[in-house]
Amino acid sequence: MVGSSALLQRQAFCGSSSAIGRGNGSRLNALFKGGTKQLKKATAPVKRAVATPIKKAVPKTSVGTQRVGKRKGSGGGDALWLPNTERPAWLDGSLPGDRGFDPLGLSSPQDYLQVGIDQLDQNKAVNKAGAIVGKFAAPKTKISDTALQPYDEVFGLQRFRETELIHGRWAMLGALGVLVAEASTGVSWVDAGKVELDGAQYLGFSLPFSISQLVWIEAILVGGAEIYRNRELEPQARIYPGGYFDPLGLATGDDARAFKLKEAELKHGRLAMIAFLGFGVQALATGQGALGSLAKFASSFAPELVEDIEKAAGVI
Repeated sequence: MVGSSALLQRQAFCGSSSAIGRGNGSRLNALFKGGTKQLKKATAPVKRAVATPIKKAVPKTSVGTQRVGKRKGSGGGDALWLPNTERPAWLDGSLPGDRGFDPLGLSSPQDYLQVGIDQLDQNKAVNKAGAIVGKFAAPKTKISDTALQPYDEVFGLQRFRETELIHGRWAMLGALGVLVAEASTGVSWVDAGKVELDGAQYLGFSLPFSISQLVWIEAILVGGAEIYRNRELEPQARIYPGGYFDPLGLATGDDARAFKLKEAELKHGRLAMIAFLGFGVQALATGQGALGSLAKFASSFAPELVEDIEKAAGVI
């Protein structure tokens, strides 16, 4: 009985070892045959493929303008609004006039966290707060032609660029209008409202309209133009419509030249906004308009220029 069981165990052990050996031709089969050499499969040498250069496509910015190249400073480095500062990751320098100015991070892309439901078991002493499921980035900015506010994201880079450009254009018109009006009428822009209340006039000529009528005319004309512009859904065409606004075709055909013109417009607009802010600060400090404040400033170092400036402003 003992011998038969030992025989059965020996047969079972030998049978299992031979089955394993036939199954995979592994080290076990070589070990049972008395050898200790590990079997290796002959492999053919692998030929390495020659890497071919890949042509990269020109990336496009988020507002639809083709990247022309990051603006460099006078020293050959990156042109930033403040020296020895780092450019934010979301401002790559591809937009016209991009100098990396966003100290508050208002235009940074927003990431959202998805949080699970908190435990609400009244039989437990402690209910755990919901765990963070994951995070996802904000969807691409959408523009609607039916809403008074066309952008669904108020703090988006596209909207900031559009508002900066429009404010700069209005500031250029306003700053030029202040100087021309003061020089032609002799009325300070600070006192222009008082003069208009006595009777509407333009460049010294009386107008047959009341103030309320002029307000309605301005609201219809300016509001109608803004509603018409707001119907455009393409971000690039909203701020650079071309056509009648580019009669000489300066911004068509050459991307590099168009990029420089857009950057020049932004620079002039930013200077005009700062200039109009200066007009307001000077009016609060001196109570005079732009030319009157300039005459007071010139009197401190060049008294001979004061008379000429006052004549231009209509003061004398």
